[in-house]
Amino acid sequence: MRGVAILGSTGSIGTQALQVVETYPDRLKVVALTAHRNLELLEEQARRFRPLLVGMVDAGAAAELRERLAGTGISVSGGPECLLEAAVHPEAQVVLNAVVGSAGLPATLAALGADKRLALANKESMVAGGELVMRALRDGGEIVPVDSEHGAVFHCLRGEEPGDVESIVLTASGGPFRGRSRRELAAVTPEEALAHPTWRMGRKITVDSATLMNKGLEVIEAHYLFGLPYGRIRVVIHPQSVIHSLVEFVDGSYAAQLSLPDMRLPIALALSYPERWSPPVVRTDIAGLESLTFEPVDRKTFGCLDLAYRAGEKGGSATAVLNAANEAAVEAFLAGRIPFLGIEEIVGRALEEFRPAPVQTLRDVESAEEWARAFVEEAVGRGGDRT
Repeated sequence: MRGVAILGSTGSIGTQALQVVETYPDRLKVVALTAHRNLELLEEQARRFRPLLVGMVDAGAAAELRERLAGTGISVSGGPECLLEAAVHPEAQVVLNAVVGSAGLPATLAALGADKRLALANKESMVAGGELVMRALRDGGEIVPVDSEHGAVFHCLRGEEPGDVESIVLTASGGPFRGRSRRELAAVTPEEALAHPTWRMGRKITVDSATLMNKGLEVIEAHYLFGLPYGRIRVVIHPQSVIHSLVEFVDGSYAAQLSLPDMRLPIALALSYPERWSPPVVRTDIAGLESLTFEPVDRKTFGCLDLAYRAGEKGGSATAVLNAANEAAVEAFLAGRIPFLGIEEIVGRALEEFRPAPVQTLRDVESAEEWARAFVEEAVGRGGDRT
């Protein structure tokens, strides 16, 4: 029986993870759940799964939840520190970090510091603080990636030697605007950007998929997770989203992981590793796949991918600035304060003006993020001005 702590249990990844846990009552037990402020759903999850600890980042919501769960024996924690409490819970062998944004970085470091298996769905941890995470990993714990792309690479590499790998190829669906011109992108609305053709995800990651920034963040994450230079990490468009990533070996052959798009599969792989269980997903009928196609990324139209490569090559705190500037710009777009292409424009300007420094501590990351968010706020303009 493995104890599981789920950080971000009310989000898309968190709710699907609970579906996986429910499938294996004799193998998995929920010991901790955290959410930001979705009080109703977290209460429902707490009563259903009976964890030892629940936490809400919103302290006010935590106080109300504490009243609602009085007499259940479930401990309730409030404030951002609840993520750390869940990440180091003594009954948790596996910590699934599905927090949105770089707010998940301290919990990632805490879980590794407590020698946990980290099922990582919070790619921003690696993007903002990859150097810190890899340093912590050397001292203890393990990471099994939950992102479908990195989970695919992880399992393609099982049993392989690092020197056997020539390159990694991350696949992208192309998002809702594949094939459009920049002129057409100038007028898209938040509602259009949130209509992803393949995956059902949270609002922020869905917009990132529309700009292809999500794929750029995954490139940076892959750099740290698999130890390859950026020049050996490629991205291709694969509209069917059946091949989740490929690994090219030095002999010119490829290995690929294929399945119908369903996040419960990489979640189950992370929770069951090194075993393989049988999660409740629709099996892939190979004969029913009419075609699997690939095409290059239109980098002139979708410039966020190159911004990510640029930040990665700069190194140090540049990736933290990229991540935080993007988070702030996406918020501004969803609030109607900037146009869709304004995300790329503002993040690009932030990278141009920022002078990266080595990342030695968590405070180094936080300082870079503070600078980035202030830069974006100034660029957007107060009072709802549009760029």
